[in-house]
Amino acid sequence: MVTFTRLCQWFCLMLLMLLKTECTDKVQITFIQSAIAKGAVCLDGSPPAYQFDQGFGDGVDKWLIHIQGGGWCESTESCLLFVNKTNGVGSSTRMSKFRFSGIFSKQQSFNPGFYNWNRVIMRYCDGASFTGDVQKVDPATNLHYRGARIFNVILDELLAKGLNNASNALLTGCSSGGLAAILYCDKFRAKLPATSRVKCVPDAGYFVHVRDISGKYHFRKFFSKIVKLHNSEINLPSSCTSKMKSGLCFYPQFILPEIKTPVFVINSAYDSYQVQNILAPEEADSYDSWSACKLNISNCTTTQLMRLYDFRSDFVKSLRSGMGRSKFNATSRGWFINSCYSHCQTGFQSNWLGDPAYKLDNKAIAEVVSDWFYERNTTQLIDHRHILPQKC
Repeated sequence: MVTFTRLCQWFCLMLLMLLKTECTDKVQITFIQSAIAKGAVCLDGSPPAYQFDQGFGDGVDKWLIHIQGGGWCESTESCLLFVNKTNGVGSSTRMSKFRFSGIFSKQQSFNPGFYNWNRVIMRYCDGASFTGDVQKVDPATNLHYRGARIFNVILDELLAKGLNNASNALLTGCSSGGLAAILYCDKFRAKLPATSRVKCVPDAGYFVHVRDISGKYHFRKFFSKIVKLHNSEINLPSSCTSKMKSGLCFYPQFILPEIKTPVFVINSAYDSYQVQNILAPEEADSYDSWSACKLNISNCTTTQLMRLYDFRSDFVKSLRSGMGRSKFNATSRGWFINSCYSHCQTGFQSNWLGDPAYKLDNKAIAEVVSDWFYERNTTQLIDHRHILPQKC
């Protein structure tokens, strides 16, 4: 027993060291200086950027394009805050290198399905999921709302690097980048050869339109302000904007039924960002009774846990509606919905292929996505074992 315990301890230590080594694998940032002349710039007018790690072996003609997340700004004031943030979500002058791990790892044991692909991170700096395009620049603030131009100029550069000859391509994204992966899914498909296998995998990008704890839709106002400020409507699916207010067309449940390209949704039914900002935003919590619960689910009361369960039910219903109402091949739609109180999972090695807490039906996210992409299995998994939020 002692020998076995020590062996387990040694193995865990070695695994931790490997994960730590993997996470320090950094790829240089490429700044597209020529994009400035095209007006394809970050909020502060700095050039757009991406990170590119070249594929090898039989992955040289396979591409994984990931859209980084970073939230949204819905007002002049909040966009100015974006520009001044140290993590570079509003300016490429403040960007630090994105760490390639999880779905971006180039080690086969960590990422068996995509390890030798060309891997690209589209760096996020526009504040509107790459949807805005306002020609006029306010001289008082120097703010540029040009996210759609950024997406196009980075994509054009990647097409010239070999993406135009891709045999397989996967468009992914996290959070606001996950939403962008949904919004741009068909446009991305249209840029590639008809013979290419092209699919989209949004991670924590399925934001739901549901009532908050006050019975209202406070978050809908936030989305509407983003669309108005950035002039996003011109870059949202016309199949949606022709039927409803453009602010609602930021919600995947109203967009996905019209998307032709295969989509696989990775999300938590208890997504921490959505619990904090859609279910229980500050505007809806007049007595500040949810702060402790949102910070740590162990602090939630029985009543709050039941309200969280109702949110989970609303989320699953929305997902089934948005994904299931598609007029296109239903088998091309897949999902992996666990109960972890977290936000974004594919970029972390323990979530992607590691910690059993993130698995469903004894399958890691990496296994499920690979099987779905290569059409070995159509997977639609929802965690029914844990009906309350879990610490993962």
